[in-house]
Amino acid sequence: MLRPVSLLPALVAAALAGLLLTPPATAGETKATSKATSKVDAAPLEVTLETLSPSTLPRRGPMRVSGSVTNVDDQAWTTINLYSFISDAPMTTTAELADAATAGSEDFVGERVTDPGPYYTIEQLAPGETRDFSFSVPRKRIAAESPRGVAVDAPGVYWFGVHALGQAAEPRDEFADGRARTFLPLVPETSRSVDTALVLPVRRSVQHEADGRIANLTRWTRTFGGTGQLRRIADFGTTAGDHPISWLVDPAVVDAAVRIGEGNPPRTIEPTIEPEEPDGGESGSPSPSEDPEATDDATDGEADEGASPDTGTEDPAVTEAAAAAATDWLARLQSALDGHEVLGLPYGDLDVAGAASHDPATYRAARDRTGTELAPWGLPMTPVIAPPSGFLSTAALDLADTGTQVLVSDQVFGDRADNAPTVARTDGHAMVVASSGAASGGPGPGDPLSPLSVRQRIVSEAAVRLLTPGRKPLVAVLPQGWAPETSYGFFDGLDTGWLRLTTVDDIARRTGREVPADRIVYPDSQREAELDPLDFAAANGLTEAGAMLQNLLTLNDQVGTDVQDEALTDVSYANRRLPLVSRASAVRSRAWIEQRLGSVTVEAPKAVILSSGSGRFSATVTNGLDQPVTVRLEAQTDPALEVVVPDDDVEIAPHSRSTILLNASSSAIGVRNVTLLLTDSDGVPIGSSDSLPIRSNRVSNVIWLILGTGVALLFATIVVRLVRRIRTATRP
Repeated sequence: MLRPVSLLPALVAAALAGLLLTPPATAGETKATSKATSKVDAAPLEVTLETLSPSTLPRRGPMRVSGSVTNVDDQAWTTINLYSFISDAPMTTTAELADAATAGSEDFVGERVTDPGPYYTIEQLAPGETRDFSFSVPRKRIAAESPRGVAVDAPGVYWFGVHALGQAAEPRDEFADGRARTFLPLVPETSRSVDTALVLPVRRSVQHEADGRIANLTRWTRTFGGTGQLRRIADFGTTAGDHPISWLVDPAVVDAAVRIGEGNPPRTIEPTIEPEEPDGGESGSPSPSEDPEATDDATDGEADEGASPDTGTEDPAVTEAAAAAATDWLARLQSALDGHEVLGLPYGDLDVAGAASHDPATYRAARDRTGTELAPWGLPMTPVIAPPSGFLSTAALDLADTGTQVLVSDQVFGDRADNAPTVARTDGHAMVVASSGAASGGPGPGDPLSPLSVRQRIVSEAAVRLLTPGRKPLVAVLPQGWAPETSYGFFDGLDTGWLRLTTVDDIARRTGREVPADRIVYPDSQREAELDPLDFAAANGLTEAGAMLQNLLTLNDQVGTDVQDEALTDVSYANRRLPLVSRASAVRSRAWIEQRLGSVTVEAPKAVILSSGSGRFSATVTNGLDQPVTVRLEAQTDPALEVVVPDDDVEIAPHSRSTILLNASSSAIGVRNVTLLLTDSDGVPIGSSDSLPIRSNRVSNVIWLILGTGVALLFATIVVRLVRRIRTATRP
């Protein structure tokens, strides 16, 4: 690009040089400075490529091209002629492909093929109107030597596309009024191949209401629906057929779809296990009794169970629509996954780097929760760590065990990304390295992530590897949120003979290259974006509350797992963007649980007096829930006072109260305070407690000796008097 110069002679010389050095076809691709800016930045015709067959430049036979032209101008266009174009020199490295993908739409990239004439003509196109086109380009025209004198026969990746030249109010010129372009590789005839793994992600933020229902049902309905992202990726994978692909799945997304398909029920404390038959033994100290007041209070407290305190009950129509969309999507996803490799992310798509920095135990919980089978179908699943950004800290890498795959981007090698190995080994951990270029799609001005652009970028990345000694494999992880409108011709275009589709697991078995840990790049921006300790503390608090509620309930062994699932989704990679929202969600859910825990209380007597240094007293435990609970009592006091509580669990029926007898003994005179804590079956306090004073009136041994001596003297005096009276009465 020429820079402005203050001297007029320099301007004139530069202009003449540009005219002399610019070939005729260059003007067909780029416009003069004044006219190019206005017409390229706001091209009146929008050209879109939809199919290109074959996906590589054939040695013989035609290239078939189809697409559409849309008039985005405010005036009608007539006699729109369509031509194909191709570049002169091929690209042979990934770096060249990366630079080409970012080229401006006005940059010259290839010669327009105009002889013998246009390949397709649209006679008229009104403002806003779209017309389809389809034509073939004979190979001999592409193979003919270009005006630059370069034959299109050298192996590599070429630019290929379509120019649209039309006429409006202004006279017709030779500048393109619309253009579309992509990459087109030409490979030598060979028996060699490049192993390529295609990875399709199924990951999405999962948020919950305070009562455990899946939040944002309307958004879920859209993403599961006909044009939604998750629906499109499932349909796309279904068309793979026998082509091997690898799925990257967050099990929390599948579980959310199952919940929504079941009507999005709230968190429940209803029984999940069958009650045991009574054994007929004595109940001991607990004495259950009905509590009318507890029943009334509990009914009021449970009235809102199943409805979110924040958003209220979902509209039945919304719930029904979401259930139908989720059920249909699950069926499609099962069909797409069946027979293919499934890589399971840590449950909830956990922020693994954040967990490594602040709470490694959360990663182990998420990994255990994912397991090795994908519910509800029982499909085999391989654990994987695969951050959406492709960056992973070395601390996070250390969390991976031998059975866990690690999938990162070649960007972790920084400036050495072009030469990154496909399998790297660092400190005993193997990493499968995906191509960041292959996932970025094709060049503009069209959609770089259209199915055709993505396919051609993948084929082109594989082609340059075929030309490189060693032919290292290619791993392409498609972007999160990728929503292909169609899969027509995508997988057929990968059947090139020299591109062999395989799986991530197959590539991971390669020996790989040793890479020192200090060569792994983890940018400060990624470190700053990690979820912080407060996020993990909120999630852990919610998990602990759920475990406590499950231990409290006699007949429910599922609510703790459900709550843990919700907590794990609060510390996902997706929540890096909205950490306060997920933290608030965890707090609301914890409040819901604590409200139920607070319905089970303990009440102690006002005071207890031990007249002999020991004695018994009772405490009352009230269950305000509509489900049976199992509790224990714990007494806290000072060493001078001992309070013995029953070791056995105490089961209390719904809306009932039980009296528990306790033994107390004191080794000193005075008042001691005792705190009775109500705990779950594991001995964890559930929140309710009560305190009472215990007074000990125990008398000392000296006083007992004095009292005993006095009593003995009294009885001795009585005996002496009786003897004397008897003697007096018996005298004559």
